Amino acid sequence: QVQLVESGGGSVQAGGSLRLSCAVSGYTYRRAWFRQTPGTEREGVATILTAGGNSVYYGDSVKGRFTISQDNAKTMVFLQMNNLKPEDTGMYYCAAMLLGYGGRWDDVQRYAYWGQGTQVTVSS
Repeated sequence: QVQLVESGGGSVQAGGSLRLSCAVSGYTYRRAWFRQTPGTEREGVATILTAGGNSVYYGDSVKGRFTISQDNAKTMVFLQMNNLKPEDTGMYYCAAMLLGYGGRWDDVQRYAYWGQGTQVTVSS
């Protein structure tokens, strides 16, 4: 059974930085961060292959500002968020995929496990 627990959310002014953490237990093939605001669909932010390597992808709106990483033990996934903008506000979720075949990395249907979410608020 996979468990995901996020932490690190908070409130920050535009231009500031936050680092989100996700504690992961159990086997996963790929981990990702998604975000959601009320009334919108969950949006893929970034993803990383558990085995490591260069299989890292970002949503277009965060490229160059956000960085996903994980520790050597693969028990933690991080999302470093720099130059935050008000439109980055939302609930951020850590997610895990068990199987790697087919489809887009940001398809929420491919992720079997989700954390409870951590709120990020960016003020202008």
